[in-house]
Amino acid sequence: MKKLCCLLFALLPLGAHAYPIELAKQLNGAEVSASTQEIDHNMAALMLYNYGQSEAECSAVFRNGPEAPRTRRAVLAPGANTNLTVKFTRSVIRLRVSLTCGLK
Repeated sequence: MKKLCCLLFALLPLGAHAYPIELAKQLNGAEVSASTQEIDHNMAALMLYNYGQSEAECSAVFRNGPEAPRTRRAVLAPGANTNLTVKFTRSVIRLRVSLTCGLK
């Protein structure tokens, strides 16, 4: 019985491998909240919500080591939310996201 229990524990994954995501925000007067999410080993998302009274124009640059940076843009109406997703060709070790928003 002990051998069976040890075998089952050995077959279980040791835990989910999450990579760190660094988010740098420059909002320039826009009232936007941003949060990051890991989707897969090579995919990530940035969730934006505009809780201001005017439209916000946002641009996010995703950097994953030696790969070319990926830029995603969105225009958020007041009270609207959106997801900016990115997929890389390599597995992500550390992801850096630079978010720049402004009033439109």
